Amino acid sequence: MQVLRVLLRKEYLQIFRDRLMLRQMILMPFIQLLLLGSAATFEVKTARMYVVDNDMSTMSRGLVDRMRASGRFKLVGGSQSMQLANEELLARRADMILGLPAGLERTIVNSRSGSVQLVFNAEDGALAGVTNSYAQRIIQTYSREVGASLTPAALETSRIETRTRGWYNQELNYKHYMIPGILVQLLTVIGTLLTAMNIVREKEIGTLDQLNVTPIPRMTFIAAKLIPLLTIALVEFAIGMAIARWGFGVPIRGSIALIFFAGVIYLVVALGIGLYVSTIVHTQQQAMFVSFFMIMVYLLMSGLFTPIRSMPKWAQWMTEINPVKHFIVIMREVMLKGAGLADVARPLVVLAGMSVIVLSLAVRHYAKRAA
Repeated sequence: MQVLRVLLRKEYLQIFRDRLMLRQMILMPFIQLLLLGSAATFEVKTARMYVVDNDMSTMSRGLVDRMRASGRFKLVGGSQSMQLANEELLARRADMILGLPAGLERTIVNSRSGSVQLVFNAEDGALAGVTNSYAQRIIQTYSREVGASLTPAALETSRIETRTRGWYNQELNYKHYMIPGILVQLLTVIGTLLTAMNIVREKEIGTLDQLNVTPIPRMTFIAAKLIPLLTIALVEFAIGMAIARWGFGVPIRGSIALIFFAGVIYLVVALGIGLYVSTIVHTQQQAMFVSFFMIMVYLLMSGLFTPIRSMPKWAQWMTEINPVKHFIVIMREVMLKGAGLADVARPLVVLAGMSVIVLSLAVRHYAKRAA
């Protein structure tokens, strides 16, 4: 224990004396949290709308006014030519075309139903889908109001009312969904990238070889390398949770102790992966490239930005060996739904198993390379 205390003191002093690493560990995670927390969203603030109104009626003008009044759509032009509208869409001066056919008002009055045309620039499928959802909601609301102006007999046979209610995120605030995942990303960067670079740095300057020939047990040396990064990562995780709660208003409905317990297990996995990377590379540049490659795969296959259920079956099976995916599930379940230990037992057990396997392989491989 005396040897471990001396090594831990040496590691903390070395970390806090290295200004570049200190900036990477402190500033980079919080800058990423603040930037991604505000920018990583599929919410569409304003879509540019071009109107092709061939009806020129009270109802058609009312629908256009309702679209504009919602604040989601900005009118950038209008005509009675679909060809001109398509040219605007092709030139990217418009994001959506609202087509109102001739006789729309007469059709609605006579048959209590009508149709409008929505044309989207679908280069970005997610953006087009969200814009379509907004437009459909406004059109449905307007159609109910138009139906309310009909005679009671017609209203009874034509009106269908839909009511929706969202659980866990009633205001549909995308930050509440994204920020728990971004916190996992920050822990991944600290645990994997900085661990690999920290150990490889020792290898580059030669102190690692000097320590390997001393009687210090390798497990003690590895523990002295990983414990400081673990504690610093947990401190930054706590600060990140505070920013998420009071800076972005993300609720924490579940147990904070459960979140940190899962965080410790996940960090053991991330630190083990960083340790393994340090044994297969020789320079900090190599460590950075390998770590970033692994982190990018982790994030893209974790469900952070895209739903896992929308992936191909083979990709869904691959996500089961992705530790980032399991910790993101735990974070979202506990923070947004108030899940307890029994509710997140499965991903927690998977993370625990991964921590044992990954750390054991990393230590064994390090021992072979250092021998």
